[in-house]
Amino acid sequence: MEPLTSSEVADRISRGEVNRVERVTSRSARDIVVANVFTRVNAIYFVLFLVVAFTGHWLDGLFGLLIVVNSAVGMVQEIRAKRTLDRLAILNASTVTVVRADGELALDPAEIVVDDVVEVSAGDQVPVDGDLLSTSGLEVDESLLTGESEALAPAVGAPLLSGSVVVAGTGRLRATRVGEHAYAARLAREASTYSAPSSGLRAGIDTILRYLTWVLVPVGALMVWNQLTQTSLPLDDALRGMVAALVPMVPEGLVLMTSVAMAVGVIRLGRRQCLVQDLPAMEALARVDVVCFDKTGTLTEDGMRVRELVLLDGTQDEAWAALATIGAGESRPNASMHAILEATDAVRGDDATARVPFSSARRWAAAQTPAATWVVGAPDGLLPDHPALARAAEESARGRRVLALTRSTAPLEGTALPAGLTAVALVVLDQRVRPEAAGTLRFFEEQGVTLKVISGDAPVAVAAVAEQVGLPHAHDTVDGGRLPTDPDELGRVADGAAVFGRVRPDQKRELVRALAARGRTVAMTGDGVNDVLAMKEADVGVAMGSGSPAARAVARLVLLDSSFATLPFVVAEGRRVVANIERVATLFLSKTVYSVLLALVVALTALPFPLLPRHVTLIAWFTIGIPAAVLALAPNREPARDGFVGRVLAAAVPGGVAVAVAAYGAYAVARSVIGTGSAHTVPTSTAAFLALVVVAFDILVDVARPLRPWKVALVTAMVGAMTAVVALPLGQRLFQLDPTDPRVLLVAGGGAAVGLVLRRALRVSVRAWAARRAAGAPGAPARP
Repeated sequence: MEPLTSSEVADRISRGEVNRVERVTSRSARDIVVANVFTRVNAIYFVLFLVVAFTGHWLDGLFGLLIVVNSAVGMVQEIRAKRTLDRLAILNASTVTVVRADGELALDPAEIVVDDVVEVSAGDQVPVDGDLLSTSGLEVDESLLTGESEALAPAVGAPLLSGSVVVAGTGRLRATRVGEHAYAARLAREASTYSAPSSGLRAGIDTILRYLTWVLVPVGALMVWNQLTQTSLPLDDALRGMVAALVPMVPEGLVLMTSVAMAVGVIRLGRRQCLVQDLPAMEALARVDVVCFDKTGTLTEDGMRVRELVLLDGTQDEAWAALATIGAGESRPNASMHAILEATDAVRGDDATARVPFSSARRWAAAQTPAATWVVGAPDGLLPDHPALARAAEESARGRRVLALTRSTAPLEGTALPAGLTAVALVVLDQRVRPEAAGTLRFFEEQGVTLKVISGDAPVAVAAVAEQVGLPHAHDTVDGGRLPTDPDELGRVADGAAVFGRVRPDQKRELVRALAARGRTVAMTGDGVNDVLAMKEADVGVAMGSGSPAARAVARLVLLDSSFATLPFVVAEGRRVVANIERVATLFLSKTVYSVLLALVVALTALPFPLLPRHVTLIAWFTIGIPAAVLALAPNREPARDGFVGRVLAAAVPGGVAVAVAAYGAYAVARSVIGTGSAHTVPTSTAAFLALVVVAFDILVDVARPLRPWKVALVTAMVGAMTAVVALPLGQRLFQLDPTDPRVLLVAGGGAAVGLVLRRALRVSVRAWAARRAAGAPGAPARP
């Protein structure tokens, strides 16, 4: 079949038989904006802000700024990640040589049509599926597709898959499948559907918000009814009281603080060349208990290395010089010759009078010098029946590649193998293991994380690499051809074995699913199209920056410098975020508890709400927001654990109840002592405000433990700032506070004292109850 003419190309383009594939590096900017703006917290706050705006008291609507900040933090990070991936995709794009009736053309891969003749050479990535028309020492590596790193030497007529990499030689193929129909595109498309990332922290917060949404409606209605019908307040004041009661019920700062802490972690990891595509990814990796590695590209680097030169005759210097001479004649060296050239880089070879370059068909290369003819190639082809073949077989069984170096006195005649070959040395090669891999695996083992290597390579080759990086039980391998199809049996095999070889891409995914079905939290690392299905299925996928665009698109973490050693820092950063957020969550949820209780009690007793929205904002700044922002960024090495909501509520409920009792008690007593008229509104509210603040600071001190000098300084600064606002005339005027009446201070002090004692008593009771429950004591509630 002749090369295509211009009219034939146009005809195929009109039929859609062109190699255009929609390149998706991440979800769209529109989806990112929608996901971060239209949240439950933002919806609640927007409605409440509209209520305040209706009253015209804009200072009471300061909480509305949280809508902007809360949305911006997530959007900025994810859009930043998207732009980085888009730039990587552009950098990876290259032109291809296509032979048409008009001659050879350099085209964008997207312009290839069905039946085009495409020319590929060493270093190229095959852009389409096709049949091989001609070859000149062509060797292709399909590891990005299948995971098998052994280079193949296809014959004329053999199919080539898109995504394969040409490692040696040249060839021409005729395109048979293009665009969405090509193999690499089909694999990538199967994994392209976006799914929202999971987050234990956000799931817990969403659970609380879901229930709070149902609480807000009846409490809000009850507050409006109370303020309008039971207190004879003007509509504006009634609405402000309702908003002041409802705003602190929403733990908006917890959502924001979670995003901020994760965003800071993302920035820190960015300095280590780790791109975090979504904020919860660090938390996910902090929780994983199984890490699955694809050998090729993750544990190993591209290419091979000379592991050992086994001398059989002559001197070592003579053998290295001969190898350097042969290697110098390779214009397109394959992986083995690259390794020899690297090993002999500092060795001076002899001048060659004749050469035969390496060919996958001949399986040898040769160089003739004045002293001898040197040949290097497959041992079984050069040294039949030689005793050295036993050593070669032994090394091959360990997953290594072995070449034989031989010598002959006969000259080279064309491409015929010289006669009278004698053995000089065996060249043992193995895959280049990433230098940081062993330390990274050792870190995960020390952290109690189970490690598994899943590869498309032969099990013996996978075991050899696993042994080099120090993986326990590296030789207990499972062949992908023998994996069970029953999900339960597959789960048992997946949980029990550490090394899997000859595993297809769909089997990788099933192994990850089987582990997840057994309650494991799974991370999957990889760099090729063959990994995308498993990475998509895993709780967190980690891609190498040098890997395929499809792998980077589905991954939640991208190691831009392809350094495996970054993963321990990601885990440590995730653990810091998770542990600190759980710590400061007590502050936010105690506010939610006391806000709900205070609103209900005020409504049921038909009293005006004691606080204004600006009071609530001031309390949030100094007792929760600012200190939480600092504490959330502090060092913390505690491992991530499940049960976030239960632990936080056990700490927050006693504090919330104590604050509600202190504030309401001080308010009720102040009304009876100071008065209930409009002239006494500010002093009575001030009494409630001060009692609440004292107990809230007590909760802050408890959350900050163990106290370090910087934490003491933080708490002292917050107390000082609050004192300044209350004591200074400007603060009193802006926030409508009046502590000048001694009765206000006495009543507030009494209410605070009651709250402090009650909090400690409740905390002791909750801890005792939790201890009985953990011990399974009679009468203790059953575990859920």
